[in-house]
Amino acid sequence: MKLHATPIAGVWEVATAPHRDERGSLTRLFCAEAFAAAAPDLRFVQVNHSVTRRRGTIRGMHFQRPPAAEWKLIRCLRGRVFDVAVDLRVGSATFGRWHAAELSAENQREILIPPGCAHGFQTLADDAELLYQHSQPYTPGCEDGVRHDDPRFAIAWPEPAAGVSSRDLGFRPIDAAFEGVRA
Repeated sequence: MKLHATPIAGVWEVATAPHRDERGSLTRLFCAEAFAAAAPDLRFVQVNHSVTRRRGTIRGMHFQRPPAAEWKLIRCLRGRVFDVAVDLRVGSATFGRWHAAELSAENQREILIPPGCAHGFQTLADDAELLYQHSQPYTPGCEDGVRHDDPRFAIAWPEPAAGVSSRDLGFRPIDAAFEGVRA
């Protein structure tokens, strides 16, 4: 397991290495020791499984505000996704910038996203499945999001947007009054 820094501080791409033999394989998905340099106090309290049926579907861009701001570790179990983190942290040198990684069952990569960053993805295959680990439980009162097509971010989605939920379409583009997220 190796963590690779991205241009956005706190967002890490994680390469995992399956151990294979004639029976199959075993892959370590998380190791506190391996993640200690990136997030010394990281502790996951909730694990979610997401299934998205149609290629091109966009889910996001979601985050939780304090006191439930959270780390997320995302892995694709089936299919392929274009996974995106957008930096919304107050005072961050990369505020408003995004980073994307292709996650797939084949490449077995993960992405670690810190509190204060929004997360979303676009499916690049039908029936994509993601496994999410969260450092905070889902807290409806702290839930928030930004538009996937906000011109401020100009995310270069690889396919035309499809299947965006009414909830996600209801997020407003950010404006000059948006101060960011205190993580």
